Amino acid sequence: MRTYKLTVVYDGTRYQGWQRQKTTEMTIQEVLETAITQVAGRETKIDGSGRTDGGVHAKGQTASVTLPGKVAENEFRLKLNAVLPEDVRVKEMLLMKNGFHARQNAKGKRYEYFVDTREKPDVFTRKYCYHYPYKLNISAMKEAAGYLTGTHDFAGFTDKKDEISTIRTIYDIIIEKQGDKVRMEYCGTGFMYHMVRILTGTLLEIGIGKRAPKEAAKALEAGQREYAGFLAPAMGLFLKEVYYE
Repeated sequence: MRTYKLTVVYDGTRYQGWQRQKTTEMTIQEVLETAITQVAGRETKIDGSGRTDGGVHAKGQTASVTLPGKVAENEFRLKLNAVLPEDVRVKEMLLMKNGFHARQNAKGKRYEYFVDTREKPDVFTRKYCYHYPYKLNISAMKEAAGYLTGTHDFAGFTDKKDEISTIRTIYDIIIEKQGDKVRMEYCGTGFMYHMVRILTGTLLEIGIGKRAPKEAAKALEAGQREYAGFLAPAMGLFLKEVYYE
């Protein structure tokens, strides 16, 4: 048996997230497993680095798969892409040491969120940006981001109540204006359910003056969801990269 790491890119618009579900076939995991089973000639399951919500996109999601023997990685990848739908692609396939697991061996993740602040949404990027037509105070948002970086209890920044631990480390939050758009990048050890989208909603509320920058720190201290900002829509979020040693 050989273990491989897949790097996958996808447009999540029409999917119900990454994780396989009993109620729908429209998940990225289901689509990939169906394609791999077809190419490999045997039923095959994969393990992702983590879940992405319905509507969230990926530029660098990873998954691990075990196949019965060594395959020509590039040839197998091309065969997969030939049967996958046009909004899902395997970007890279690498042979790994046996025992590699996409989730358990991940050391960190990087996400991007895109916001369109113009009066009307950009025709060409409207499916991949959150249209938020307000002038944003980028300096205030960067100040707030300073309170959110580091190792903290982010219990107030998730919508899932049964997390075993809500301690996470955010290494960096980058906020940059790109014309009429704003790009926000989050790099950390890992992110909980809705965490990046709630962080984004909080920073956007600070950007329009609804909250003061120090309220980001207060939301951390309170540890309750109602102290953080709104849940930013999935459409603007991309899983950019998963890090391994």
